[in-house]
Amino acid sequence: MSTLKLLSGFLLILTVFTSCYTDVYVEDEVLEPVVPLSRVLADYELWYVDINQTQGNGNIPFMEKAFTLSFLSGTVMANNNLAGIGDQGSGYGIEIGYYDIFDYDLDISHDIDGFYSFEIRVLNTNTLELYNSFSNTSYILKGYQRNTFDYDRLFYDNIHFFLQEYAAWEKIYTSASGSINEFDAENFLQFLPANSGGNFQSSQDVRGTSVNNLYWDYSGIYEVQDVQNNALLKTLTLDYDYFANEFFELSIVDDATIALYHPSSGTEYRFRGKGYIQYKTPSEGKSRLKQSEIEQNIKTIKALTK
Repeated sequence: MSTLKLLSGFLLILTVFTSCYTDVYVEDEVLEPVVPLSRVLADYELWYVDINQTQGNGNIPFMEKAFTLSFLSGTVMANNNLAGIGDQGSGYGIEIGYYDIFDYDLDISHDIDGFYSFEIRVLNTNTLELYNSFSNTSYILKGYQRNTFDYDRLFYDNIHFFLQEYAAWEKIYTSASGSINEFDAENFLQFLPANSGGNFQSSQDVRGTSVNNLYWDYSGIYEVQDVQNNALLKTLTLDYDYFANEFFELSIVDDATIALYHPSSGTEYRFRGKGYIQYKTPSEGKSRLKQSEIEQNIKTIKALTK
């Protein structure tokens, strides 16, 4: 009897432990599939370079010239200019180099600037961070399709840079209405980057003078500002070094013509761009500085020249 009880007890314990053992299991970890970088880059036709979100003090020229980048079967395309944007290269811009992909590293060989390697981090479905360890600088790119990308908004948000895309602007029209004023004598304007010292110049040379032969009579600082509730209209202030400011309402006639309305005299002027600069080389000067940097440079230049 005692032996039978012991045997029964042993069988009961074995059954309980066997039951517990069979009910306990470890689930295999489920790993999300990694999307290849080539597919990530191909998801969007245009990658807008959001220069205002750049982190770090490095300077990669081709990144700071580009409004958009595109990665097409090993070729890097860029919209570096605003004149003709949306039409040039079927909306992609111009070829600027080649790229290779290794896991989530993107290597770009620029035709002029040379070789740069970036570590890629996907921030969300249409946002990438490109980090260059050599310069310790990160660039933020946002993805768009060409048929939905707002080229016009990009253009008007960056008029400050558009003015720099011609070696000079020649006056081609002065309205018959409006009172006589000193600006009537200005026939040429030139706009330069904000880090170039004085960043606009004007000339009273006769119309038709070659850009290379212009004598710049005056210089100063120019500022472009938005007009509330009117995205297509800007204001332009020419802050002369030794004279009073000239204030205009600035509108775009076409990719090579601007209209300047002078409220104080009631006169409208039109200027045509001469010497189109296709931005690609480091020596061209255009640099898409952050808006905060542009404003600070202008303040610094004003303080030095007053």
